[in-house]
Amino acid sequence: MHLTGRRAVRAALLPLCCGVLAISAPVRADDTPSPCNALKHIVAAAPNFSPLSATEGRAVALPCGDDVTCAASQTSYRCTWTPHGGSSADALQGVAADIASCLPDATHDQNSPARQHFYMGARGARTGITAAQAGSNKLKLEVSGSR
Repeated sequence: MHLTGRRAVRAALLPLCCGVLAISAPVRADDTPSPCNALKHIVAAAPNFSPLSATEGRAVALPCGDDVTCAASQTSYRCTWTPHGGSSADALQGVAADIASCLPDATHDQNSPARQHFYMGARGARTGITAAQAGSNKLKLEVSGSR
């Protein structure tokens, strides 16, 4: 069968339209930003964090706090927030658990009630990830890199 005119155009465009629909991102009921995706994105930016925006780290803190403020510099990315009700020590443990599960290649070298520290990479090309209490009722996350 040989198609001409409008039928030929429709037949040529149909696979393209269906292809666009097939590769579109699925719609999910829960569109909450992922702490894992945010952590991976921030760590991948090391050692130069300045291209990151202040909003890219919010997802790390959203499970345990609302008033998140983040800032990027050339050598680090830092977020601070007030944890939801409960203790900041519990929230700190939650952030440390997220870091450990989202970044399985990270070495957890300090585990204290007030500070959790991880690192990735060899000396001289290391990315440090610190979650710590910042005052009586604040937490901070700082990712820094060297190369």
